[in-house]
Order: sequence, then C-alpha cells, then structure tokens
Amino acid sequence: MSACRFFRCLSSNFPSAIPSLTHASHRLCPKAFIRRSVSSSSPSLAALKFTDKHEWIRVEDDGVGTVGISSFAQEALGDVVYCGLPEVGTQLAQQDEFGALESVKAASELFSPLTGEVVEVNSLLADKPGLVNKSCYKDGWLMKMTIAKPSELDSLMDEAAYERYVRSIED
Repeated sequence: MSACRFFRCLSSNFPSAIPSLTHASHRLCPKAFIRRSVSSSSPSLAALKFTDKHEWIRVEDDGVGTVGISSFAQEALGDVVYCGLPEVGTQLAQQDEFGALESVKAASELFSPLTGEVVEVNSLLADKPGLVNKSCYKDGWLMKMTIAKPSELDSLMDEAAYERYVRSIED
C-alpha cells in the first residue's frame, strides 16, 4: 500500500514531482529513502553550478558549459529509459526548456541553466540513456553549450548552496 502511495506522489511533470516527493511524501515514504546528497570528494564537483530545477553546469576553460542533471534528480526520477535532447545550433535562453528525460516512474522536462547555443549533445544517451543514472556528473552529461551571458552564473548555486536547497525541500 505504501508503495502505491509513493508512486502516486510522482507525476508526469518531474520538476513538480520533486517537491511532492520531498515535502508531502515524507509521511508516505521513509525519509531515509529520499534523503540524497551531492557530496563527493571529486574535485570536478567543486566547479559545478546548480539550478533550482536540479540541472548542473560545469564551465570549461574554453567558455563552453557541460550540462547534466544532479544525482538527487536522477535518483528521484529512477531508471532513465529515454533522453530527448536539442539539436546542435539550438539557441537557448536561461530557463528555456531544452529537452526531456523519461524513466520508468516519471517524465521530466529539462531547463537550460544559462543563455547560449547548443554546441554538442551526448550522442551516447540515444542508445544508453541509463548513463544518466550511472554517471550523472561524468558520462551521463546531456549537452554542451556556449555561455552568452557569463553574469548568469551568479544566479546559480554552488555545491554547498545546492546541498542546503535539497535539504530544505526534504524537510
């Protein structure tokens, strides 16, 4: 019965499913099950910036940003079975929808963390969408984009702020 309630707390709109998973569902699902962390000893995580919709971006020295979803998001979403990604050359504004992930539990729209142009998509995800679950910060990245407005980085969260944000929506 509680498993049924857990799956009912998911919806087809993943960004809105996370708050329902973390706020109301703590009565339905054990907190230990949904408590997640983005902590890692990996130095590459220190350079990540996060959105409140659980996307991350890592800006490389060449000014191109690699975009993916957080560990918290991929765990909440479950086993990813499909990745819909934009075409190279797509122009995006910050918070524009750029694609979707589908899992066995839910679907999630993806939102651009910054303004820029898509310069590459992770073509491995067409045949292996589960890479998002197995390696969300490395092999499971979604797209690479130029950074048209570097000042927008200031509106994103660093790892510590994102961890606090995740804890706040879990409580």
